[in-house]
Amino acid sequence: MGTQTVRWGEKRYHSLDHYLKEQFGEKLYKLSLNGGMTCPNRDGTLGDKGCIFCSRGGSGDFSPSPALTIDEQIESAKKLVAAKYSGSSYIAYFQAYTNTYAPCEYLRRIFTETIRRPDIRVLSIATRPDCLGEDVLDLLGRLNGIKPVWVELGLQTIHARTAQFIRRGYGLPVFEQAVSALRARGITVIVHIILGLPGEEEEHMLSTVRFLNGMDIQGIKLQLLHILKDTDLADFYQKQPFCVLSMEEYIGITGRCIAALRPDIVIHRLTGDGPRSLLVTPMWSTDKRKVLNQIQAHLKKNDIWQGKEFHHDNCIQAL
Repeated sequence: MGTQTVRWGEKRYHSLDHYLKEQFGEKLYKLSLNGGMTCPNRDGTLGDKGCIFCSRGGSGDFSPSPALTIDEQIESAKKLVAAKYSGSSYIAYFQAYTNTYAPCEYLRRIFTETIRRPDIRVLSIATRPDCLGEDVLDLLGRLNGIKPVWVELGLQTIHARTAQFIRRGYGLPVFEQAVSALRARGITVIVHIILGLPGEEEEHMLSTVRFLNGMDIQGIKLQLLHILKDTDLADFYQKQPFCVLSMEEYIGITGRCIAALRPDIVIHRLTGDGPRSLLVTPMWSTDKRKVLNQIQAHLKKNDIWQGKEFHHDNCIQAL
């Protein structure tokens, strides 16, 4: 235990903050950007309603208007975080909707415009694993030769029944193929999963984590399921109320996921904080600092650190 807690500073898990300071020698602040794209789950290609939990902003509710140029968005975002961050190094995070769902030439223009800026140290792109054609993959590979490129894939769960319920729109082999293709080009892969999806018990969530232990991924986001207004999930919740995790339940499950997670995987997020104006439930999630402090206290109290329960024989496939 001692070597783990020393390795990761004061935290008992491989935090993004610690990773950035190791890799770049300083903290980097993330700037949320909007590339003006949509999603095959919204434009009629796969569906027209999006994933059941997705807001009208396409999970980019904190992103600026796509009517602004990329440079304008970056400068605007820098002003917004100036009170919190006095540094000059940033992660450009294309967050809203599916950020590889556009012609490759358009992607080349906006991503190159972003990555060429001296204040941008990392290009981070949120997308779907079924929106990574060979031309896009090759573009990302070339950009990764200029500065680090991170690709965030929204997996949410490995369980087919849940994936169908949330209208994810692709099967698990598509995700596996995307990870393999990205890693073949040396691109960092971050995977987003949701804890507390309807119908999933703790073992379902832990089996998703154990599956990812066997994948060649470098980062993970653990996201609390929160229900937002004007989503189909909110309508479902109103008609068929289901149990939403309490803070105590979420902290306990998060602790067990951390203990089961491969220790080299960087944890980019431990909870979620949807816009207060849109949040239906759980309202306790709005106090993000309290939640994070409680998670850290829980890890210490119960002598939990990342990888404590990780075993190679739990992996689905060998790296």
